[in-house]
Amino acid sequence: MTSETNGSESQMRIHKTAATIATLLCLFWIAPTTSVVGQDQKAKTTEDAKQAKSDNAKAKKPPAAFKWINKATKTHKALQHATFHSPSLKVDVGYYIVLPPGYENQKTRFPVVYFLHGGRPGSEAKGVSIGALAYEHIKADDVSPAIYVFPNGGPVSHYNIPGEPTKQGADVFIKELIPHIDRTYRTIANRSGRALEGFSQGGRATMRLALRYPELFCSAAAGGGGYETEKRISQEDGYENPKLRFGDGDNAWDLARAYAAGDSPKVRWMIYVGTDGFNYKNNLEYMRFLKSQDIPHQKAIAPDAPHSAKKVYEKVGLQIMRFHAKNFVEAATIPATDGQQNVPSLRIR
Repeated sequence: MTSETNGSESQMRIHKTAATIATLLCLFWIAPTTSVVGQDQKAKTTEDAKQAKSDNAKAKKPPAAFKWINKATKTHKALQHATFHSPSLKVDVGYYIVLPPGYENQKTRFPVVYFLHGGRPGSEAKGVSIGALAYEHIKADDVSPAIYVFPNGGPVSHYNIPGEPTKQGADVFIKELIPHIDRTYRTIANRSGRALEGFSQGGRATMRLALRYPELFCSAAAGGGGYETEKRISQEDGYENPKLRFGDGDNAWDLARAYAAGDSPKVRWMIYVGTDGFNYKNNLEYMRFLKSQDIPHQKAIAPDAPHSAKKVYEKVGLQIMRFHAKNFVEAATIPATDGQQNVPSLRIR
């Protein structure tokens, strides 16, 4: 009996020892893995929390207050910031300007390309990277020299808001900045020496303003404009949204119809856009609309470019610049209905 009992107890001790060893081995191998997984999950949770906090901060961050004077933090050496006094606003208004290489050592007059910024409200400091690209192309003798000006489009980016005297960005540009530039710099001060260009909100504005004032511009290149929004404004009695209403017919669709039906000076048009931009398809639709109105236009499509003026310009910027240069020459040399005569000779590359 004692022998059997001792044998049984011995076997039990062996089983307990084996179980203990197995448990220790499991803890040895599993515990570190569990710890690493736990650390990864904790890190991921922390990262997700930080991202959510960042997203919430961005969502809650109010838009920057609009200012009429803004300086970019980093600019090309050729970009100069300047101001003029607005008689209507009774405040100073900022703009950037790029003078062609050798401007200071010449007496030549130059054509001007006005580049309208995107964003709302945006500012003269937005989009100035285009000025750097333009300057380098001119310096490399890739295209004829021109002055580039980057206006401030006002609180609603190049629109006039009816009944609100401080929100007349289009008038400040057309009626005040352009005359100031012609008085201050050696420009070709007539339509044969003026081109209008812009991107996004500035692309929409390029179409609106050149269609409304064809006597001021011989060339217009509209980039990445939101023509679906412009169409909604046309269809919904001037409303872009319930809180924002523009003047009668102040949109790129109604103005194009009026331009096509009228007998105004000829503007040479270009639409440019990146294929990866969110306005790509509605730019194609707008070009079909222009064709239906018998408004000739060229197009510049930047493959794989997103909704970015700089990215698009890096691909088709020289094509756009040469488009303007060619138009300056043609407008200065064809009949007076298409431009002014007796302007300095221009060359095109």
